[in-house]
Formats: sequence, C-alpha cells, structure tokens
Amino acid sequence: MRTTITDCWEAAVEAIEDGSTVLIGGFGAAGEPCSLIDALIEQGSKELTVVSNNAGGGDGGLAALLAAGRVRKVLCSFPRQPDSWVFDRLYRSGEVELELIPQGTLAERLRAGGAGIGAFFCPTGVGTPLAEGKEMRVIDDRSYVLEYPIRGDYALVRAHRADGLGNLVYRKTARNFGPVMAKAARITVAEVDDVVEIGRLDPESIVTPSIYVDRVLNLARTMSSPC
Repeated sequence: MRTTITDCWEAAVEAIEDGSTVLIGGFGAAGEPCSLIDALIEQGSKELTVVSNNAGGGDGGLAALLAAGRVRKVLCSFPRQPDSWVFDRLYRSGEVELELIPQGTLAERLRAGGAGIGAFFCPTGVGTPLAEGKEMRVIDDRSYVLEYPIRGDYALVRAHRADGLGNLVYRKTARNFGPVMAKAARITVAEVDDVVEIGRLDPESIVTPSIYVDRVLNLARTMSSPC
C-alpha cells in the first residue's frame, strides 16, 4: 500500500482507536515524535497502552499524553527520570499501570514482533522480580527467561527526512527505537523535518524502508497548510 504524505496533524492520527497499543519512539527527548503526540492528545483516544523507552519527561510530549489521562498502561525501561514527575504522580495514585522491561529486552521484544518471532529466551532479568511467573530454561549451563514479542496497533516515530515513497532516514539516537517500532506495528506514522523528491535519499542511508511506513507527517509544511 502506498505511503500517505500529509501536512495535516489530524489526518496523521485520526484512525487511532480507544484501547490501542501505541509504540512511541524516542531515547529521552531524542526521537520523540512530539507533533504526533500533540495531535493524538487533540484527537482524544483514551485507554491507550504505550510502549516507549521511558515514561516521559517534563510536561510535554509523552508526559503531556499521560497528564491528559489518555494512557492506561506504560511498558518502558526508564520510568523515573529526574523530570518524570507526571508519570510518578499517576503511578503512585494508581491511575496508570507499569510493566518494567530491561532496555535490551525491550528492543529485542520489539524486534521479535517485527520479525514474526513467536518468543525467545533471554538471560536478562533472571533471579530478579522481573522474571517472576515466567518460564525458565537452562541452556548450556546458563539460566534464561522466556520473553514474548511486543507488537503495536500503531507506531509513532520521528525521523529526520523522508522521500515521496515514505523511506526514512534518522539522526543519531533518534534511530534507537524508531526502526524496530516501525516494523512491529500494524500501522506506522512518522513525523519528519521535510520530505524530498524520490531518488534524493542515498539508498545506503535509508534505515526504514517505505514498506513499513503508512503515513508521513511533513513538519516543514504543517504550519503553512491548514487541515
């Protein structure tokens, strides 16, 4: 299916339903798709399950989505940054659930989701509360815990640039979770700084091929093109 290029925030997230699992890219603030998150807040979807590296910082981006009361559960690795006061308050009051996942395991569970892998054994978390209730196995004298893939209904990611087909290139640590999330979601929406003509991107630099991208929000045009 051809990737849709849009300069309309509302159109980028309009189909996200209540109760969806949404994979949100970012590594701290790097790679966080703040424009798409703001659009999702305006769109009004609620009871969301959010998968991200962290649980938001400050008052914008993912933290703003949490503050708006739209999130039921968070799966992440770093829920308590120094500025994660929004998540901290909601978690302590019982308004949001948390599944804590080691960072490498989170990345691998997402990769497995995109690769169609049914499950995998991982040594991380063995002997800790994170392994409680999970299947264990000893392989070559080492203990492993069974982990299942993470798949999303939607992925919201930030890339540096796209072409007219929807191929994506990233900048630096924005690349950490965006590519695996794009593959692990049923529908992927990317916000980019600009969209260039087909053929302008170096093929060797394309990280996420257009086959994994359904919609692209062109930030270079959003301020000048009303929906």
